[in-house]
Amino acid sequence: MPANRLMTAGLLLCVLAVAFETQAVLTAMPAAADDLGDLHLYAWAFTAVMIPQIVAIAVAGRWCDTRGPLPAFSTGLVLFAVGIVIAALAPTMAVLLVGRVVQGLGAGGINLSLMVVTGRAYAPADRARVMTWFSACWMLPSFLGPVVAAWLSENLSWHWVFWSVLPFLALGAAFLLPGLVRLPHHGETGDGDHVPVHAALGVAVGIALIQVAGQRLEPLSVLWALLGFVALGVWARRLMPRGFSLTGAGLSSTVLARLVTAGSFMGMQAFLPLMLVQRGASLLVAGAAITVASVGWMAGSWLQSRPWLLLSRDRIIVLGAVCVAAGLAVVTLGAGGVAGGAWLPVAGFTVAGLGMGLATASTSLVVMQLSPVVELGRNTSSLQVGEMLGNALLAGAAGTLFAALGPRGSTELTFGSIAGLLTATALLAVLIASRIGHVQNHSARV
Repeated sequence: MPANRLMTAGLLLCVLAVAFETQAVLTAMPAAADDLGDLHLYAWAFTAVMIPQIVAIAVAGRWCDTRGPLPAFSTGLVLFAVGIVIAALAPTMAVLLVGRVVQGLGAGGINLSLMVVTGRAYAPADRARVMTWFSACWMLPSFLGPVVAAWLSENLSWHWVFWSVLPFLALGAAFLLPGLVRLPHHGETGDGDHVPVHAALGVAVGIALIQVAGQRLEPLSVLWALLGFVALGVWARRLMPRGFSLTGAGLSSTVLARLVTAGSFMGMQAFLPLMLVQRGASLLVAGAAITVASVGWMAGSWLQSRPWLLLSRDRIIVLGAVCVAAGLAVVTLGAGGVAGGAWLPVAGFTVAGLGMGLATASTSLVVMQLSPVVELGRNTSSLQVGEMLGNALLAGAAGTLFAALGPRGSTELTFGSIAGLLTATALLAVLIASRIGHVQNHSARV
């Protein structure tokens, strides 16, 4: 473990700050949409954060490999804080979306640099425990964030949900920055293979065009969708690890498994609170659904780090993908009104959260194990770009269904269709994960 415990504390506090923002905003967004109007832009409130992260992660990966993680983290920190201020002051949905874009640029730099710090500052045997701590930092806001966000939104204003993030961010930076300054570099030269920033920009534009096409649903949308898919076809492969193949094992399947698993889960997470609110639940109850699911996520992350879990890392990822698919299938039954009430989607989403805890930590660890030190920034960037790509595409697809069915369909049809689509993509992730190939579990006691 690193000698500088303040840096470790700062690492966790920064994860806590980003996690609190994510969990709290999930709960507050139905109130923000009700206040600002433009409900048809609801999906953009989430993809506006995801899409710019693709570009930010590419830039941060290059910086981490050439200059160390300090510049990427510092720039990301400033942008994330500025985005929070813009969103907190937003008088319209359009301004809120601008703030979310700036937040996304900052979050991409923060998240990528923190993963690189983990890979460089911790021994392989310790990284699984660090991932468990990360999950704990995601879980704590899941308990407090929805409650705080619901109280602030109902008693003051949803604007205060954004303001409440800044103290966590400031405290984490105060602890982490001194340690980052002292963190040894690993011979960064600037001559390595990096994720091309222009390719990341092309992919981000492509995803945005596809979502525009899905949201507008007019004849011109065919052109936007075609241009978007062409952009993805041209540039997406450039963002992946060297030697990437859609049918390849190792890093290729690891990145793809993360892309589809995370995208399926996050697409459902974006719409689950709205579904519950539209069915008459309070913001507090809707937030509780995210809280319970995060307990499952924490349990999965804890489980993957246990030395008595005698599964290889690739098998843990497969198990995680299976749990996500099974959980979303249960959500589909509840969302479509086939069985149960509100408790059934919550229970299913908790199982999906368990799968995410298993798969997210393990995919990060596999990339660390399979990457040479000088390519860790590049490959970690590819992993996170893949995750953001999946999140944006599948949340956008869910938003398309919402735009198409929501105005005239029942909540059962609308949200049942969304959950069904995401269940199908999660099943695809199971097949992809099964192709990774054997990867040793350093945490297992054999």
